[in-house]
Amino acid sequence: MTAALLDVHALRQSFPRADGGEHLVLEGVELSLAQGQIVGLLGRTGSGKSTLLRLIAGLAEPSAGTITYLGEPVHAPAPGIAMVFQSFALFPWLTVLENVQLGLEALGLPEAEIRKRALAAIDLIGLDGYESAFPRELSGGMRQRVGFARALVVHPNILLMDEPFSALDVLTAETLRTDFLELWGDGKLPIKGVILVTHNIEEAVLMCDRILLFSTNPGRIISEITVDLRQPRNRLDPQFRELVEKIYVAMTARTPTPLQIGTGPAATIYTVLPRVSANLLSGLIETLAAPQFHGKADLPVLADELHMDFDELFPVAESLQLLRFAEVEGGDIKLTDTGKQFAELGTDDRKKLFQRQLLAYVPLAAHIRHVLQERAHHGAPKSRFFDELEDHMTSEDAELTLRAVIAWGRYAEVFAYDDDSGTFSLENPT
Repeated sequence: MTAALLDVHALRQSFPRADGGEHLVLEGVELSLAQGQIVGLLGRTGSGKSTLLRLIAGLAEPSAGTITYLGEPVHAPAPGIAMVFQSFALFPWLTVLENVQLGLEALGLPEAEIRKRALAAIDLIGLDGYESAFPRELSGGMRQRVGFARALVVHPNILLMDEPFSALDVLTAETLRTDFLELWGDGKLPIKGVILVTHNIEEAVLMCDRILLFSTNPGRIISEITVDLRQPRNRLDPQFRELVEKIYVAMTARTPTPLQIGTGPAATIYTVLPRVSANLLSGLIETLAAPQFHGKADLPVLADELHMDFDELFPVAESLQLLRFAEVEGGDIKLTDTGKQFAELGTDDRKKLFQRQLLAYVPLAAHIRHVLQERAHHGAPKSRFFDELEDHMTSEDAELTLRAVIAWGRYAEVFAYDDDSGTFSLENPT
């Protein structure tokens, strides 16, 4: 049996918090990559996928666990492993050729060999003729091709791709994906295995042989799905659609997370809230209430209809579930009676209903309102609540959570917030 190119065992990664505790990003991750495979890491933003890639690349050390490449522990810099980033990460003062040559210069190869391999990589990735162009002269798709050429020129065994198509427009991303798969299928790429980070379910099914689904807080692999479809794959193929549906069902299965999709447990003051505007929530309720869906929709169908990937759609669905406007489970979203009532109301009555749900099911909103009511001047600095949240979550999550509750509180007229002074108040109490 052929040894795996890469083995990740019992991987754990955490970072220190301001209160002396730790923020756990990854826990118990098990992963293997065999020759000839494209393995996809699929999950929400914040599930630790990019952190895992950095650990595999040797750019950081794990808190616990092991990473072995061809049977040897990975150390920085990891030989034989290259990475393509979401951002193009090109040096603007260097030409295409000079950007591609950088990795080879670091290896100390002869100048003639460096030029030969760089030109070959540029030609392979479809940029022949642009060797003397600067990044500012290239489109986004062409700049990302330079990123691919720079990674491939060192002839890596493993290529790590961190959402390489997400910064591109839909048509450009589709072209680059297709070109990559053709080169991979024809054996023209100097790589033996690929790990792709994505939050696009269709992209994962389109490209990958195996898909690992990640949960959040902390990031864990909750499921593995094998894709047995032949390349090239057709998005309209019933088997393709069946796999997409299967992944949606797996991603919306009940899991022990603070903000659980499904019927969901009650939130606490310290629940990390998705930052979703009231307009998005109203828009999704209206879409579901329309005759096309009659209050219930299949999430993949809804994502296609709204041109949203799951990383955009899930936070909206989670928020509706949290506020008890909808239930999400088994790959479907269904309006509750309260959600249906919201869809039928006018603007003022919608605000009143939203206020009722917000104070009943989002304890942080009720907590802020109570603190303001108890104070003689009915005001409190943002730091009063930020410091409280930061004892239970990262600074970033505390900021995002406060921004979310501020947006919802303003819409429901539960409290006001002045961003210049960073102050909550009951300026517009109802």
